[in-house]
Amino acid sequence: MTNSFGEFADAKMFLCIGTNMTEAHPVAATFLKNALRKGAKLVVVDPRRQPLAKLADIHCQINVGSDIAFLNGLMNVIITENLYDKEFVANRCDNFEAFKTKIMEYPVERAAEISGVKPETIREVARLLSTVKPAMLCYTLGITEHTTGKDNVMSTANLQLLLGNMGMPSAGVNPLRGQNNVQGACDMGALPNVFPGYQKVIDPAMREKFARAWNVEKLPENNGMMMPHMMEALPDRKIRAFYIFGENLANTEPDIHKVERELASAEFLVCQDIFPTETTRFAHVVFPAASWSEDDGTFSSSERRVNRVRKVKTPPGEAKPNWWIFKEIAKRMGHTWESNSSQEIWDNEVSVLAPALGGIKYSRIEEDGLQWPCPTLEHPGTAFLHRDGMFTHGKGVFNPVDWKAPAEIPDREYPFVLSTGRRLYQYHTRTQTGRSGMNFLMSEETADISPADAQKLGIQQDERIKVRSRRGEVEVRARVTEQVPPGMVWMSFHFREGSANWLTNAVYDPATMTAEYKACAVNLERL
Repeated sequence: MTNSFGEFADAKMFLCIGTNMTEAHPVAATFLKNALRKGAKLVVVDPRRQPLAKLADIHCQINVGSDIAFLNGLMNVIITENLYDKEFVANRCDNFEAFKTKIMEYPVERAAEISGVKPETIREVARLLSTVKPAMLCYTLGITEHTTGKDNVMSTANLQLLLGNMGMPSAGVNPLRGQNNVQGACDMGALPNVFPGYQKVIDPAMREKFARAWNVEKLPENNGMMMPHMMEALPDRKIRAFYIFGENLANTEPDIHKVERELASAEFLVCQDIFPTETTRFAHVVFPAASWSEDDGTFSSSERRVNRVRKVKTPPGEAKPNWWIFKEIAKRMGHTWESNSSQEIWDNEVSVLAPALGGIKYSRIEEDGLQWPCPTLEHPGTAFLHRDGMFTHGKGVFNPVDWKAPAEIPDREYPFVLSTGRRLYQYHTRTQTGRSGMNFLMSEETADISPADAQKLGIQQDERIKVRSRRGEVEVRARVTEQVPPGMVWMSFHFREGSANWLTNAVYDPATMTAEYKACAVNLERL
């Protein structure tokens, strides 16, 4: 997030696009609801009439996968009606003319045709955004889980640059992270192209610094492989050993049949997790890990805040802290790692090697944590990024992007579009919530369909139906709901038997390699 959850309270307006915040991020949604009670405006852009849409001043019920066309249409109105922040664009941004040329290709009528949102509604939202400032833009996986995910994100940034909603409180572009501590994992360099603190692998100076710190002669000069590429390389043994740390890939990845074939073909597979999962079935070795409450450490929240996590219980059986397991493996490989606790790792290594985290020490995060960048021990942390329009690049850069349809669209054989997400009472693949009594509140998956489609197909509420794609099929109960528009089916991946990921399409954004969980073609059958 460029900004902070604390700034929600003073926000005058929110544009929430591709985020089912009330179910996927209920705590963040509480901050938003409190702001609405104080009079903040809310525009929701989502194919479903999900709970957040009920609170909105305007709900733009776009077609699945039409985000860029819709956003470009908004910006077309803002530019053609001269509503943009001219001073900010002129003094704080680059590449405006090339960007404007692209935006002019999306008159409101074209944007309406692609997105399914009426032209007058697009104009109304554009004018509202231009008159209420600052405004916070929030998005979640509804933006990123497309083959155009990177372009979707750039389009949201284009809009906030155009409106001048950057570098100030209660503004900015604010992605709500999809998994627990995914922000912290990225901060620590769990990405194939950066070291801890987002220092580039391809930078010789960074490689030299980390090689020296890690006591190795040299480090690879090129970025590493993305996870889908690794998995696809397992069957032909281009990847011979695969180490899965805290991830249930056999349920979370698209096209489960394909994933299981890849995992089964691994020459050597290691899993490190807190419970047995569908993925550990394929492992040659399983390391039992301590859970979050069984060791000291840190988490980073969506707002870049590094918080303490404190041990409250002893790990059961042979379970050990993750850092201890990694250290012992390194020891067997001939490396002696000096740090002997989570605190030592952070204070003596992480904060020393990552400048953005340099001022964050355990002694400073006993209370409410600190937000990076926090470069020195005297620095208070950074509540919002790009203050006064000062960007890493120098100026904000407009990136012209074109709309592209999802990789798989409905046809005669598969006439419905399936989109996936999360439900309030379960989390991910239920590795934890499935063991904690949450089944009392939600015990099985459903396929959410519109009343119009249910009537046309003769499907009754709670009737068991078959949902079929080109990759697989599942049998689930039908949930007939006004939340879903005609032509759409909505499901989650929480339950193994009825998981949407038996159906989803293993196609990816070419840059980020994020799967297109939000769009594939399916058919419905009565049983």
